[in-house]
Amino acid sequence: MRVGVVKELLPGEARVAMIPKCVETLIKAGLQVSIEHGAGTAAGYTDDAFQSAGATIVPNRAAVYNSDIILQVRGCGAQKEYADIDRSLLRSGQVLIATLDPLGEPHTIAQYAPSGASIFSLELIPRITRAQSMDVLSSQATIAGYRAVLLAATVLPKMFPMMMTAAGTLSAAKVFVIGVGVAGLQAIASAKKLGAIVSAYDVRPACREQVESLGGKFVELQLGSTGAEDTGGYAKAMDENFYHKQRELLTSVVRQSDVVITTAAIPGKKSPTLVTGAAVESMAPGSVIVDLGAERGGNCELTQANQSIIKYGVTILGPTNLPAEVPFHASQMFANNITKFLLNMVKKGALEINTEDEIVRETLLAQGGQVVNSRIISLLAPAEK
Repeated sequence: MRVGVVKELLPGEARVAMIPKCVETLIKAGLQVSIEHGAGTAAGYTDDAFQSAGATIVPNRAAVYNSDIILQVRGCGAQKEYADIDRSLLRSGQVLIATLDPLGEPHTIAQYAPSGASIFSLELIPRITRAQSMDVLSSQATIAGYRAVLLAATVLPKMFPMMMTAAGTLSAAKVFVIGVGVAGLQAIASAKKLGAIVSAYDVRPACREQVESLGGKFVELQLGSTGAEDTGGYAKAMDENFYHKQRELLTSVVRQSDVVITTAAIPGKKSPTLVTGAAVESMAPGSVIVDLGAERGGNCELTQANQSIIKYGVTILGPTNLPAEVPFHASQMFANNITKFLLNMVKKGALEINTEDEIVRETLLAQGGQVVNSRIISLLAPAEK
């Protein structure tokens, strides 16, 4: 069987779904690999490096789609503006594996299903021990959290660490992280390493131990947040009364912070608004907000996606794809994840789609011309009535 890797279409997406080292792993498993010309260039992986690893370089996207299995970073709804291009190339019997934004763009998945291809979404990998090495959301969130701290440190007109110098003592910057998922934990660790005083908040009280283990202070708000975590370990959407009270209580902490990094996200939903315009106005001039929820509307009321704006003297950054700004290592982590995911279904050089395997069942969106994933079917159902 042949695995094909395409060049990403979305502007600014510098990652690639495969790296030379993982090509070697796939070949050892009995697979052949084709790479679209220049697919890894922006990430620092040359065609020559892929060839040396045993891959075949093909001239264009159409040639890649002669493969049995297609790998990419962003497909379907995750590159909605370009979805028609790939849909026209996909054929029955093929397999597509990528991040696809199925919960946010279920109708795009429905449009792909008639191709007859078996379509897998990496975002839906279950949070079980056996799937940890395949978890692209976690690996890419790690990079986003790290990068967010570096952006804040660059923009903030202060240094992060406390310094005692002959010219006087410089106080440490105060960093507040909202949302203690993978991105939040990495942001806490990175800010702490730079010498900042770090505090963090999450609706899940169980996160306290993780925050404190990294040297941060856990901020506890009296909100009665029992049931704020779903079965997959992600934060659940709460009602508006909950968020209103949460915003009020968060404002006092935001006011005292030099840097606020927000990471709160609900899969497939609009990001909850946690930092109001009034909270921003209460911050000291020169303060910085890095909003990692910007892609789905933002955790800060004033955030503009992919923009850096200044409001009330506060710089608000709304990056939507920070892993693509560190494409070499982001691609390395992504490629390792997708390789482990693919090889979980490869037996003696052949692909076996066994839906009794929880990982396979939960990530399989479409097969045989139909949407087969129960979560996507339920999202599509209201529109069909």
